[in-house]
Amino acid sequence: MRTIVLKEEAQPSTSTIYCGEGAFLSELPRCIQDFGQKFIFTDSNVERLWGAHIRKVLGDVPVFVMPAGEEHKTEETLFALLKAMAEAGLHRTSCLVMIGGGVVGDVGGLAAALYMRGIACFQVPTTLLAQVDSSVGGKTAIDFMGVKNLVGAFNQPKAVFADPCFLSTLPPREVRCGIGEMVKHGALSEELFEKLLLRRKELASLAVPVDLIADNIAFKASVVAEDAKESGLRKCLNLGHTTAHALELALKTRSHGECVLLGTIFEAELARRREKCDESYLGELTALCREVLGGIPALPAPAVWTPLALLDKKNTEKDAVVITAPVGRGTYRLIALPFAEYAREAEEIQAKLC
Repeated sequence: MRTIVLKEEAQPSTSTIYCGEGAFLSELPRCIQDFGQKFIFTDSNVERLWGAHIRKVLGDVPVFVMPAGEEHKTEETLFALLKAMAEAGLHRTSCLVMIGGGVVGDVGGLAAALYMRGIACFQVPTTLLAQVDSSVGGKTAIDFMGVKNLVGAFNQPKAVFADPCFLSTLPPREVRCGIGEMVKHGALSEELFEKLLLRRKELASLAVPVDLIADNIAFKASVVAEDAKESGLRKCLNLGHTTAHALELALKTRSHGECVLLGTIFEAELARRREKCDESYLGELTALCREVLGGIPALPAPAVWTPLALLDKKNTEKDAVVITAPVGRGTYRLIALPFAEYAREAEEIQAKLC
């Protein structure tokens, strides 16, 4: 087992990430044993697949189960959870244990930040995406008024337990989703990128790269430790995400990680048109994205999805779009484009891709 400690440079908070077999079975019970009241938050998929195992490990602890799916990452779910926590009589000395994918972590982390102005929370990510990305860094949110992650807060969990045992029940699309974020990390880390290239056939076949999970967590933790509130360096983790979020909102049938792969392809091409780039590297990166995707899927017309890029939180001016684009091994650029320019070039790139 590998243990990674995330200590924010400008904050007193520390989050410990336990990565490996036994993290859930052994480390979680030990870490929460001194909390008088414990409360579990999960979703219907995890409850169906792992509910009996969770109760066997954690005992008779109150559980709130939300419906599975991004479409339930709403204020209704958030307040239903807060109501259940209040009805269970939780106090400031209680803890919330979130067991699930990114949606459970986002909603649960926000609820823990709000309840009595903050109680301790612990996260057990059960998807590859959540293990390598969303469980690390303390971002919490709900989608609101049709905008992804519009209402949220930074709230580091006390500890994260990334146990590969949960990955055995993932469907292929969820594996691809997690690999999408691993490829994004590879675009930002030369060392990780080389490891991914060596495993490209395995990644394309959607085999779960368990031994690379800790490397991805360590990379993201190192970025968050320097810039917890996304005022500088942490913006690099948005690579490919402006276009990805727009496509995700428009497509609805594609996972976040799949859209990140698509967004990385689009934004690499945008960077190629505007920056001095390592052409060989961008070719390797986009080829890896295509292999993991299994090809470029049918996309809606650019006129449908490009306006959704204007909703992205990274944008700093009206009618302008900011992208975090790869330009070389381990390097990126923040590129601001007038929306009309972004939309025109996205249309040209899509015509070329599809």
